Amino acid sequence: MSIKLSEVLAAIRGRTPSLEVRNAAEDPLIGDVASDSRQVGEGTLFCCIRGERSDGHDYAMEARERGALALLCERDPGVGLPAVVVPSVRDVMGDAAAAVYDRPAEKLLMVGVTGTNGKTTTTYVLRSILQAAGVRTGLLGTIVESDGAEEHDATRTTPESCVVQRRLADMVRNRCAACVMETSSHGLTLGRLRGASYDVPVFTNLNPEHLDFHKEMEDYFQAKRLLFTRYAKPDFLGAANGDDPYGRRLLEEAPEHLRGFSMAAEDTFARVSQWSTSLRGTEMRVEMRGMSPLDLTSPLSGEFNVWNILCAVTALRGRVSDEAIVHGVALTPQVPGRLERYVLSNGACCFVDFAHTPAALESLLTTVRALTKGRVVSVFGHGGGRYPLNRPALGRVAGELADHVIVTMDNPRDEDPAKIAGEIEAGIAEVRDGASHEVILDRGEAVRRGLELLSGGDVLTVSGKGPERYLERCGKRTPYSDAETVQAWLRA
Repeated sequence: MSIKLSEVLAAIRGRTPSLEVRNAAEDPLIGDVASDSRQVGEGTLFCCIRGERSDGHDYAMEARERGALALLCERDPGVGLPAVVVPSVRDVMGDAAAAVYDRPAEKLLMVGVTGTNGKTTTTYVLRSILQAAGVRTGLLGTIVESDGAEEHDATRTTPESCVVQRRLADMVRNRCAACVMETSSHGLTLGRLRGASYDVPVFTNLNPEHLDFHKEMEDYFQAKRLLFTRYAKPDFLGAANGDDPYGRRLLEEAPEHLRGFSMAAEDTFARVSQWSTSLRGTEMRVEMRGMSPLDLTSPLSGEFNVWNILCAVTALRGRVSDEAIVHGVALTPQVPGRLERYVLSNGACCFVDFAHTPAALESLLTTVRALTKGRVVSVFGHGGGRYPLNRPALGRVAGELADHVIVTMDNPRDEDPAKIAGEIEAGIAEVRDGASHEVILDRGEAVRRGLELLSGGDVLTVSGKGPERYLERCGKRTPYSDAETVQAWLRA
């Protein structure tokens, strides 16, 4: 569909009273919205975003040549198109796109998941439950995007707001009735959820991460909190982790709108009363206030997946049948790069996982330690341009919980990978009588070395990159995959 530019203006005027329109001799029909000039086609409203490295205003002429009929901007770039000038394009772009795409979020059950760890797996469990209930469900997340008809690799956890609205419109067109979406702290802070509101907002946990962007934990929490304050529907009913101090804060702020879940505490709405996990999967019993217990079986292994399953079940129980929950949990597919399991011919196992924070690595290594009586070998690095204090912390965790550590490269970006490795080594060295270790900066070589060290019953964890298919260094991305490296070694 297409709407007139004047209708777009009506949709955003209330949010930005200082709006000004220039060069508006005509009222063109707008059928698409884009903030990347390469995605512009005929009838597009081009949104000029100021980024850290580029300014969308500089691409206005290119957008016009590609078919843009109007601009949403912070200054008129003077290319002869109708220009809607606002103080902040990010603040209104999502609302403009929602109007152009006929407000798709209002036609979907919107489920948003935020937190530091567990978002991706929780979204997979949520989608599996909804689909077991017969609800066609789209997915927007770190690994893949699905519009209900096609699935492709995601480029970022939470895309720009105009892209989110376009994806939601695709879901509606493909007869989806629900969308499950990861919502990152960057996305929440930068307004990428504008134009959408959520029926089921979910909070997993909060650990130190992205502090290069947020500076301190309170700012990080306030970014996550926006899902429940700015972007939740008035009658929302979501879930929050009652064993996390930040989750407790959310529960105290909105007790009538949030269900607490816990692994042990009895004062939350939902808790796990018993559970067991092995290399074959997980069995657990969930008890909820005023409801009958649920006995669940999942192919996902590990204690942290007990958390993820509990989170999803708490969020959806009552919206779908108990039968759908049981079947959905049982049918949850393997999540790429999330405790992704490979079995060696000698009985050893390798797990590829995204764990890239000290808390996540601790959870991963604790989990696999409980699953084996053999040795635990850990391969990991740390990304350049990321919170540097995590590097010695990662080293300390691995030094305490693994038997042998191989420090390697993980998207060094513009930093020296040897320097990053040295900072991780410093943490390992702090652990007296801890793990032995070596440094192999070539990540593929490091993974193969770890596999060669395994005997029957041993476990190797390759962590930090998960499903990523590249190594980023000095502005270039080189094709690389941990999973494909493991698979190639197994074939050989």
